[in-house]
Amino acid sequence: MDLTADGLLSSAARRLVPRADELIAEVTRLLRREVPELWSTPEIAGKTASNIAEHINGVLTGLRHGIDPATIGLPPTDMEHSRRLARHGTAVTAILRAQRLAESVVVDAMLAELPRLTDDPELISATARRMVATATAYVDRSSEQGVAAFQEERDRRLRWRLSVVTEAGQRIGTTLDIARTTQELADLATDRFADGVTVDLLDSVVDGTPPTDPPVLRRMAQRASAGDVEPMIEPRERYLCPPDSPSAHALATGHPSRDRDGTGLVLPLTARGTTLGVARFLRYRAQEVFDDEDLLLAQEIAARAAVAVDNARRYTHARATALSLQRSLLPQGTADQSAVDVATRYLPAGDRAGVGGDWYDVIPLSGARVALVVGDVVGHGIHAAATMGRLRTAVRTIADFDLPPDELLTHLDDVVIRLAAEAATDPEAPATGDLGATCLYAVHDPVTGRCSLARAGHVPPAVVAPDGTVDLLDLPSGPPLGVGGLPFEAVDVDLPEGSLLALYTKGLVEARGHDVGAGQELLREALARPADSLEEACDTVLRTLLPEDRPHGDVALLLARTRTLGDRQVAAWDLEADPAAVSRARANAARQLTDWGLEELDFTTELVVSELVTNAIRYGRPPIRLRLIHDGALMCEVSDAGSTTPHLRRAQNYDEGGRGLLLVAQLAEHWGTRHARHGKTVWAELSEDGQVPLPGLDDLDVASLI
Repeated sequence: MDLTADGLLSSAARRLVPRADELIAEVTRLLRREVPELWSTPEIAGKTASNIAEHINGVLTGLRHGIDPATIGLPPTDMEHSRRLARHGTAVTAILRAQRLAESVVVDAMLAELPRLTDDPELISATARRMVATATAYVDRSSEQGVAAFQEERDRRLRWRLSVVTEAGQRIGTTLDIARTTQELADLATDRFADGVTVDLLDSVVDGTPPTDPPVLRRMAQRASAGDVEPMIEPRERYLCPPDSPSAHALATGHPSRDRDGTGLVLPLTARGTTLGVARFLRYRAQEVFDDEDLLLAQEIAARAAVAVDNARRYTHARATALSLQRSLLPQGTADQSAVDVATRYLPAGDRAGVGGDWYDVIPLSGARVALVVGDVVGHGIHAAATMGRLRTAVRTIADFDLPPDELLTHLDDVVIRLAAEAATDPEAPATGDLGATCLYAVHDPVTGRCSLARAGHVPPAVVAPDGTVDLLDLPSGPPLGVGGLPFEAVDVDLPEGSLLALYTKGLVEARGHDVGAGQELLREALARPADSLEEACDTVLRTLLPEDRPHGDVALLLARTRTLGDRQVAAWDLEADPAAVSRARANAARQLTDWGLEELDFTTELVVSELVTNAIRYGRPPIRLRLIHDGALMCEVSDAGSTTPHLRRAQNYDEGGRGLLLVAQLAEHWGTRHARHGKTVWAELSEDGQVPLPGLDDLDVASLI
């Protein structure tokens, strides 16, 4: 026997080699009790046990063969074991403590063998010191290498986690669509750290309805790395959340949970104090389970996704409210009239832009005429939709006065200026910038075939002639509504029967890929294509100019095909400014009614004609003209060159006059006055059914008024 410290160490190691399994078992028991972190999962436990055996067998073998302790090699899997522990979130102190505990067990076993090999106390003491120094040096080398590998892996994991979080910020929430946002979360997670992901939102969150108990979830997104995994719940399917499930726990407590085997994570999606749903992350292909760092990463991603989902939810609900408001303010159908055939379309803007203030309208006017209106309020959202509704109501109200288009726009301009002033002084009004709008107002007369148009900063209309020629009408632009102080100018255009008038908003011709000019050229090409109906023509225009599902801005489109009323529907007579002309006017009207087969209206029509012609002769100025229009109803019109407007009043018992217009108002469905550049027209519309309700005229001697 080599009676040196190194020789004695070699002999002691030789005696312990047959008992290596006992040493390994003793170290394993100690570490299981003192360092349970190294046994947290079956995978980690197996790697830890293998690492213990490699260290003990390596040290005993090296000492047995007299290898310089400083050159005893560390196990080749030692660094990988440290990296694996780092990936599982084990603290580095656990590794260091385990090495010191294992060192103490091996050193104690070696020291226990020394007295059995020699009774020389000095040799035993020297060998013990040598043993402690050797063990300390070995553990220091192993610790230094393990800590370096551990820290390298931790740094790499930190960089990876930061990159995933950054990627989540870029990939999740690219749109304001709830379904797409949740799918982006599922796609990112399966690409980066999970084998399968499901995202379920509370049904009350998606629909904006009150929550239920038990909660109802809706599967919004799911994805699995393995394509052959069949989902138990289909996308968009609703289901009751089981009371004792991890999802129910996450919804109730707001805390994440992990499956017992570590292969599943369930995280609540919470944003701004509101729980929106749950996300479940699964691992079923990889050997690794979810550790604390995986949970932290999943929480960070889920938090970002929850904010994006909440943003999409809030936008979706606000958009739905604004869209519902706007659609309720738009015409639900076009009024019955025979001046034009119309087809309309309204398309809200895409998700990012939101609902705007585009509108259209078709307003029947006196004399069988019709007003066509298209407008665009600046801005988006509920405020723009509400402003649009107020302007549409204002247009309809002003249109009842039968004003020319330029005068109507002047009054509408004043309305916008007043609305802007009210908004500026209202502290609760939203800060949406200056209130403004554009508008195109056109009045078509089917009797003359003439259309009068004026625009306030709006895009010009297009006209398709009966031969298929398409032109943009060269109308004076006029200032946008709300500027004030500048005039508007109307233009009269003759439109033959069968002409197509296209009114639209800027969103139709302005897109990301081209400017307004290029869009108008596309519009001309689309309008030039043959179409079997106006509805088909609308669809052709939208397909040509808006290939995407949703346009960049709001779009309103109104197509009107003109009609004309011929001699069979219109009759007119010039009258002298002589009271004797009243009887001739009645006779002419009676003969015309006979030709039209409206004999049952003789009495009512003669009364109305008498009063209107008498007022024109008495209070107006020549020339005087009587016109009858048969278009669904019977329209009686009397025109003169005077500008005095007749007013309805109730005559006293002893008044000799003042009852004429009262009688007309009772006999007619509608009546009114419209002014032209020179003179005026008083009109009355009579129903074809011949019924003449006369409430309040029981004491009136009707015969004396004829």
